[in-house]
Amino acid sequence: MKIEHVALWTRDLERSRAFYVTYFDGMANAKYTNPRTGFASYFVRFDDGARLELMQMPGIVEGANTPEQQALGWVHIAFKVGGRDVVDALTDRLRADGYPIAGEPRVTGDGYYESVVLDPDGNRVELVA
Repeated sequence: MKIEHVALWTRDLERSRAFYVTYFDGMANAKYTNPRTGFASYFVRFDDGARLELMQMPGIVEGANTPEQQALGWVHIAFKVGGRDVVDALTDRLRADGYPIAGEPRVTGDGYYESVVLDPDGNRVELVA
């Protein structure tokens, strides 16, 4: 088995699409819109075939997770981006482009070399070597 896709509500569909396409080499499909409900989405496909569905719709309430405080439920997505040098370079690029870095590059207790950046909605994205 494999994970086919995961879905993420966003405040700004276009900004989130651009984030995952620009920094993680995703390929977005054509935007789907349901004019009756106001629902809109993109599927962003990555090199390994995994997809991230970015969704927006009026009336979606804020979740309990914040950049400072985590709550039960999905907490982050991790991208294997290459070696340590790639983690460092992408972290620096995201920082320079104004994205908050929630965790500087480091070796974690379970042996990963990673950093953590916040996407446009404040969701945690791990950059892993």
